[in-house]
Amino acid sequence: MNAVLTQHAQEMLAKRGIDPAWVERALVCPQLVQADKVDPSLEHRFVKIAENGDRVLKVVVNRLASPERVVSAYFDRRMKGVL
Repeated sequence: MNAVLTQHAQEMLAKRGIDPAWVERALVCPQLVQADKVDPSLEHRFVKIAENGDRVLKVVVNRLASPERVVSAYFDRRMKGVL
């Protein structure tokens, strides 16, 4: 993974049972990318995780950091049926 996980992101992955490979999938091959409505440095990347009941994983990335920083990740219920 070329991105760095923030402490918060590491804690959220552990707490939410999110496989780091799923995060990498969202970073490398997202199915949908959206700009953050408030912070222009943030980007939301979405990917459907077939191994987890087709739930949609949202990964929030600081795209201006070098390397990119994963700020948070969670399964976004609002995206169910969108992807």
